[in-house]
Amino acid sequence: MKFKTVMKLFSFPKLALLPLASIIALHTEPLPASTIYQTPIERIAFGSCADPQESLAIFNTITQENPDIFVFLGDNVYAEDESDDPELRSLREAYDALGDSPAFQELSAKVPLYATWDDHDYGLNDAGEEFRHKAASERLFETFWKIPPGDPSIARPGVYRAVSFGPVGERVQLILLDTRSFRSGLEKPLLPPLHGRYTPSSADAQSVLGTAQWSWLQEELAQPADVRLIASSIQVLADGHQWEAWRLFPAEQQRLLGLISDASGTTLVLSGDRHLAGIYFDKDRSSNPILELTSSSLNLPLTSIISNIKVEPGPYRLGEPFFEANFGLIEIDWQARRLHAAIKDQTRQTVRSVSLSLGHSGQ
Repeated sequence: MKFKTVMKLFSFPKLALLPLASIIALHTEPLPASTIYQTPIERIAFGSCADPQESLAIFNTITQENPDIFVFLGDNVYAEDESDDPELRSLREAYDALGDSPAFQELSAKVPLYATWDDHDYGLNDAGEEFRHKAASERLFETFWKIPPGDPSIARPGVYRAVSFGPVGERVQLILLDTRSFRSGLEKPLLPPLHGRYTPSSADAQSVLGTAQWSWLQEELAQPADVRLIASSIQVLADGHQWEAWRLFPAEQQRLLGLISDASGTTLVLSGDRHLAGIYFDKDRSSNPILELTSSSLNLPLTSIISNIKVEPGPYRLGEPFFEANFGLIEIDWQARRLHAAIKDQTRQTVRSVSLSLGHSGQ
């Protein structure tokens, strides 16, 4: 049964025409808990890094897959440096360009969309809590992605939220993390590393999610679910590079791995950011093995950015990365209690995949 039947079609406003005061006025009282839709879902598509100035034909490909939902993992548009523009003109224009795309309009008309953000749709490259205009950027995000007025995320700082689909026994919980609004500053080594530009934080008080979001996440992971999808804009398991990733905050990374390991049901991490795709599996740093699917980029693959790609080490990666345009697709067979996850290219061909049995019930 399709979840689409209970969703209204998306209609995206022209953000360039909305004053920030009008956007901020959208806030209302929150619902008492995260949203639960009772219709089970079986097909979840996801991806990241879409420049609306480039071809968005891959959205037509994704629509053809007929997913029940699509999850945007961040860098959903690309704005210029918004450090000195409180009106966020570049970000508004980028959202307008995405909303005007026929391929995006078709996808949004047929498939319910869920999103978190990364740095380029946050407003500043590699930025965290220090970004001065993050509150205004959040209002643009909530408006474009049509976050329901009563959603708990509307009344609090940050864009993190959770949505569940299906009854217990066939329940998918989607947890959308915000890895920007509360994140500590990044540390740079004296000499640039071979794969990246940062070094793991040595600070005693390091943060990725912030105090309130950590408490919220712990509560969400205690909710019943058979399959949990944790959307993190940056990679969680990857340990072979020094670009932005959870590994730059070792204490925070270990805290997240511990929470995921303790959660009931089958948990998968979905991530983007890297302009490459890969499947990661970690059985060493937690009591239960953790699987991560990285899908990036929808239309800015690494092959279009770098001419001589050097494959980074991947101690937790299964096989080689995939460097062309891609998206991810998860298929759940509730009767057989099996899950199949794939990375697909822009022609719908599977280029990486993994299957697993669903773990202990989330009841």
